[in-house]
Amino acid sequence: MTNSHAMASRAISRRTLLGALTLPWLVGGCTTPLPLVQAPANDAGAVSRLRDSAEAHGLAAYRQMTDINVSYSGKWRPLVGRIQPEVVDEGYRGSSQERLLPSTAVVAQAYTGAKGNKHVWWRRGGTAPNDAGEVAVWFNGVRSADDAAQQAAALVAEGYGLFLLGPLWLNDRGLRMQSGGTERVDGRVCDVVDVWLSPGLGRVATDRVALCIDRGDGLVHRMRFTLEGFANTQGAVAEVDTFEHERRFGVTWPMRSFERIVHPIALPAHDWRITGLDVNRGYEAKEVSGPAFTGAAAAAATPV
Repeated sequence: MTNSHAMASRAISRRTLLGALTLPWLVGGCTTPLPLVQAPANDAGAVSRLRDSAEAHGLAAYRQMTDINVSYSGKWRPLVGRIQPEVVDEGYRGSSQERLLPSTAVVAQAYTGAKGNKHVWWRRGGTAPNDAGEVAVWFNGVRSADDAAQQAAALVAEGYGLFLLGPLWLNDRGLRMQSGGTERVDGRVCDVVDVWLSPGLGRVATDRVALCIDRGDGLVHRMRFTLEGFANTQGAVAEVDTFEHERRFGVTWPMRSFERIVHPIALPAHDWRITGLDVNRGYEAKEVSGPAFTGAAAAAATPV
């Protein structure tokens, strides 16, 4: 192939890729790796496998945690910011302080970026049909009425609970599960447990998550999931790999994580790491409700 032909081919490929990214995520949905079929009856083996993994992650200690305080730093890949601007929200989503209250299903996030501060309050919905959860978003102290910003924020907040805690986030929720075979993750042989997540990630009835559980240490090293909670990501599937796990406060935490899109295209998305962590300060949900953290929730997470 001549240089001119090669350059033309690359240009066509780039135009084809960028064109595909403007199409709805549901294009090619029939071949999605995590079809949202009706949840099957529980597989007792899958339930047991996820429970064993939760115990390996520190289930007993986690159940004693009233609050979890985390800080992150990270970097989004530029192309993802172009195709999913509401999710990435690059002007505000730089470093973050995050507060989780497991018993009340609350996640609150305080971001700092080039455009200023963003605060997110999220409470996961319950099993009742009319309980879609609660979400509120503030930009530089002003509450937003933008529905897209709220929906994207709810998806992200619930997702970060899952990414941080894996099976601990799922174990006690009575979810439907099935065994999904085996998969290798960075050379590790992992058992796959498919979970029908209801409610899903954000203000949506259902998502599906596949957890890759290491046969050796019982830890989850990969999570693959649908993204039905936001209109512009419906039909997409992404996955997060976790690394550099450390035991602190009786729980094993993924100190570094990497996210990629796997459907309908393969695309690296986001790298981040934990920069601060502490637990059990003893505050209430109202202290993280926005537009800023107050009281015992206000101090930055203890650096690690």
